[in-house]
Amino acid sequence: MGSSGSALRVCADHRGGINWLSLSPDGQRLLTGSEDGTARLWSTVDGQCCALLQGHESYVTFCQLEDEAAFTCSADCTIRRWDVRTGQCLQVYRGHTSIVNRILVANDQLFSSSYDRTARAWTVDKGQVSKEFRGHRNCVLTLAYSAPKDLPSDPCLEAAMGGGLLVTGSTDDTAKVWQVASGCCHQTLRGHTGAVLCLVLDVSSHTAFTGSTDATVRAWDILSGEQLRVFREHQGSVICLELTDRLLYTGSADRTVKCWLVDTGERVRTFPAHRHSVSALKYHAGTLFTGSGDACARAFDAQSGVLQRVFRGHTFVINCLQVHGQVLYTASHDGALRLWDVRGLQSVPPLPRRPAAKRSLSRLFSNKVACAAPVSLQPA
Repeated sequence: MGSSGSALRVCADHRGGINWLSLSPDGQRLLTGSEDGTARLWSTVDGQCCALLQGHESYVTFCQLEDEAAFTCSADCTIRRWDVRTGQCLQVYRGHTSIVNRILVANDQLFSSSYDRTARAWTVDKGQVSKEFRGHRNCVLTLAYSAPKDLPSDPCLEAAMGGGLLVTGSTDDTAKVWQVASGCCHQTLRGHTGAVLCLVLDVSSHTAFTGSTDATVRAWDILSGEQLRVFREHQGSVICLELTDRLLYTGSADRTVKCWLVDTGERVRTFPAHRHSVSALKYHAGTLFTGSGDACARAFDAQSGVLQRVFRGHTFVINCLQVHGQVLYTASHDGALRLWDVRGLQSVPPLPRRPAAKRSLSRLFSNKVACAAPVSLQPA
């Protein structure tokens, strides 16, 4: 069993559950979006709230923080852009007719998904819809984007791929690949028998990985639409995915995390210490951090699978987590943002593993080893 982690700070300013947590690219700020209809900006230097973002008329479902701007989406059917220095709302994006589930800022574009069965692309500065992606038969949950520079250079496809490709996952049991420039559906990825809850994209190999309520993860070629392999060993819905170093980590309602070789589909490790669904994953510096419906976060040595630490203190499901320097940030439906000291986590030699036998490859949850900078925060 891992030892208990020590909390550096508890930030309980929100008056409702925290649905998402985003870290800025420069690592200087955090953004939280809450059931209380607000978002808050936090400094990673001292853990203090530096701005309250107010304006949404219903709960904030998701958020993304850039160095110069913050983006939030809400059940009020809108998206908002905020100035990170002043906390002022710079733009309101209106057009969706139901809850906005996810947003993605990439390649100077803003993408969104909604319960209204559409995904949309927006001009960031003017707040106008530039494309609507229609074709899903039910709620669009998750998004991923492949920029033009990451796609193969082919004169025949240049016009179609000029704006990149958007991949969407839906509760209609499919994922779709869209040509951003035209708004046309490029491929429909069929094979799941349950809602697609999570999605991650390997841009280098043009491969999408989708996790579903059917307890499987599937790998797809987003150019051809071909299903490449199926990862079948989970016994419950696959809720979250993390892709790193040609390894895919999958968190499930069956209370486990599994690690797979992305190129073969072989399962190489199972992390079984959870007492409830695994709701969040983050790989950092050789450590796999997990959040669970049992209100605990955990740190595993990613190579050996050894449980190193358990972080106790939340009272409800952990929806999201991030790591910066030697601090773990956990956001929970209990309304608290907690900061944990993760110094002292060390790599453990892997246990001997017998060769794997050959195998035939045939509810809605809310998107490496180095020494980091010393922790500057003091315990609360």
